[in-house]
Amino acid sequence: MVKKPHSSKQRFDRFKTQLGESVKSGDYASISTGRTATERTRSFLELLKAFFAMIGRAKKDIFWSLGFLTIGSTIGLIPPAATKIVFDNILGDQPLPEKVVSYIPSLSDKITLLAAIAIGTVTLAIISLCFSVRARWLATKTTKRIQVAIRRSAFMHASSLPLHRVHQLRSGGAASLVREDAGAIGELVFGLCYNPWRAIIQLFGILIILLFVDWRMLIGSIILLPIVFFTHRTWISRIRPMWRSIRGTRQYCDAMVTESFGGARVVRSFSRQRTESTSWIRSNHLLVRKELLAWWWSRGIDIAWSVLVPVATGALLWFGGWQVLNDSKLLATGAITQSQAITAGDLVMFLTYLALLMGPLATLAESATQLQNSLAALDRILDLFKEPTEQDEHKGGIFVSRDSSRGEITFDNVSFQYPGSEIDVLNNISFTAPSGKTVALVGPSGSGKTTLCNLVAAFYNASDGQIELDGSPLQDIDLHSYRTLLGIVEQDIFLFEGTIASNIAYGKRGATKEQIETAAKQAAAYEFISEFKDGFETEIGERGVKLSGGQRQRIAIARALLADPRILILDEATSNLDTHSERLIQQSLSTLLKNRTSFVIAHRLSTIRDADLILVLDKGKIVESGTHDELMNRSEHYHDMVVLQTHPQN
Repeated sequence: MVKKPHSSKQRFDRFKTQLGESVKSGDYASISTGRTATERTRSFLELLKAFFAMIGRAKKDIFWSLGFLTIGSTIGLIPPAATKIVFDNILGDQPLPEKVVSYIPSLSDKITLLAAIAIGTVTLAIISLCFSVRARWLATKTTKRIQVAIRRSAFMHASSLPLHRVHQLRSGGAASLVREDAGAIGELVFGLCYNPWRAIIQLFGILIILLFVDWRMLIGSIILLPIVFFTHRTWISRIRPMWRSIRGTRQYCDAMVTESFGGARVVRSFSRQRTESTSWIRSNHLLVRKELLAWWWSRGIDIAWSVLVPVATGALLWFGGWQVLNDSKLLATGAITQSQAITAGDLVMFLTYLALLMGPLATLAESATQLQNSLAALDRILDLFKEPTEQDEHKGGIFVSRDSSRGEITFDNVSFQYPGSEIDVLNNISFTAPSGKTVALVGPSGSGKTTLCNLVAAFYNASDGQIELDGSPLQDIDLHSYRTLLGIVEQDIFLFEGTIASNIAYGKRGATKEQIETAAKQAAAYEFISEFKDGFETEIGERGVKLSGGQRQRIAIARALLADPRILILDEATSNLDTHSERLIQQSLSTLLKNRTSFVIAHRLSTIRDADLILVLDKGKIVESGTHDELMNRSEHYHDMVVLQTHPQN
């Protein structure tokens, strides 16, 4: 009986419970929580160092951006000081300092002074704006450059992971990881550098100005600073695990969509659209619940500031107003001088800067909240970069090429288990595929034929034993150079969205039109391609959906012919061809197999009878080996298989 899946509410309750639990070192991020041990061990400083190490030369542009931002923000702090002059010297009765009037006598006229203040304020605002726009443009451009660079690195690393890890990620999940998580790291330019730096410049600039106005009111305003740190410690440290989990769940949902649409034929043939939709909606409900939880935690900071800012402003307004009234009385009695008194202009200017002070404080608190989202993305990308690639498993530095390699493949007591499994798919396989010879693999389904070819292609490493190329272990050979020797035609043909010509030319960079057409003719594909209106420039759609199975297979064979590999793998390469098409390409296959080491998986006798060596596999072991004639004479297993194929029972 199929176990009924948990509801989104049950999974969400388990998620909240797991948020408070510890995690074991080396755990992979789970779909339910998205948490790993590295989440707890990477401190903010470690993530900060990792970020600046990743952005490389972009640091220079960030520093230039912060430089322009510093100038623009500093200039932007000057205009609010004009409120004191307006209230005290224009609306009030206080005269300007004598030194100012002696230099510019016209300022003694209040209308002229008001005009000068207005023009100066606008001029400074425009200058500040110019520097700020320049700073933001540099930061934005740098963000996009970092996103492109990290997405490229993430794509290259993810595509180089061992095949079993690629299958675990699934195509939609990998796309989400590369697009969203890698892209979010670029936003750290603003969340980690630009916005906090602007807030810090404004914060300290305003505090210095307030210090000159009245140090007592300054003390009252800086009481809010510890609250910023307190909110960071109590709220922010809890938010990053939530955002990490949200990103993991979103990746899972994206993978479900890709898988469901990729298997649309199967889904529809079993009428399972409603089931797939329900499963996806259930996961999206879980995603929404997590996002709402993170929203409430983030809004907790906003709510706190929405209460604290009016309270602090009201308290300082009362204190400042009382101070003005009290100083007016003391001034009238001669207890203090005019320079010692706090005027209405001082109070208005103080409150203006105080209002401005709330901005950078709120920005710091908000940036700290948003920062956790980007840091969670950085955390996940760092986890990705820590995973070993295929190349890491091939430590050797031996480079091979078609000219230097003979193509002899040797299996020496090779056994293989798929990662995470304890069952041997291949067991003590030993044989030699001589250079330029054809090895046919036959046996019932599940006997290990495709797995053996996957080991030849270095998609997996042997669990035990050794595979050699021309006497050198595959682990000692550079993987990329080894793959240049390979050509593969599988039963499940994969074609890329694009034209027929681009798919045939995929295996050979810089292929000419004549070479593409010749390969198509050899693969018996030229005739049907010519029938299309656009010929070789015909768009075939995703995975070649506009072509029949036989047409896709012939294009794949043409692709292998054009690549001219040293080692060729044919996995049921003619299975989707009718008898007429198979006859058309038999000669081409003979040409393709000539003078190259070939591994052929086939059930049709016409494909394997001319092989130089036939390996009969059963349950992961080689039970017989030899030529067709030899096996027909001494192998009952092989003989019965051939008779069954050529003379099927009615």
